Amino acid sequence: GPALGAAGVNIMEFCKQFNARTQDKQGKVLPVVISVFKDKSFEFVVKTPPAAVQLLEAAKIKKGSGEPNRQKVARVSWDQVRSIAEDKMVDLNAFTVDSAMKMVAGTARSMGITVKGGEKPN
Repeated sequence: GPALGAAGVNIMEFCKQFNARTQDKQGKVLPVVISVFKDKSFEFVVKTPPAAVQLLEAAKIKKGSGEPNRQKVARVSWDQVRSIAEDKMVDLNAFTVDSAMKMVAGTARSMGITVKGGEKPN
């Protein structure tokens, strides 16, 4: 809000466009990259929800572990990791789904979520 107003963007117009593009993703955390031009026009790109948020949803927990190396708080399957990786492919700097899966699994580990069961990446 305040950052857009300071840049001279019409906030009502931004809200209309943002709501129109994200109406099917209501209640989700969505990173957005906004570019504001000299003539005060703008464009924005809506990215996929963060891997950490998707992992919390898949594991059905509210938050990760404060001590991920000692205290594991949940478990997800490799199949769930694959579906998150496929969803995140457009935003990750990975060429294959397997490498994206390894990135998502690393995020899971850092949150105290164990990945077991299902088909592992190569």
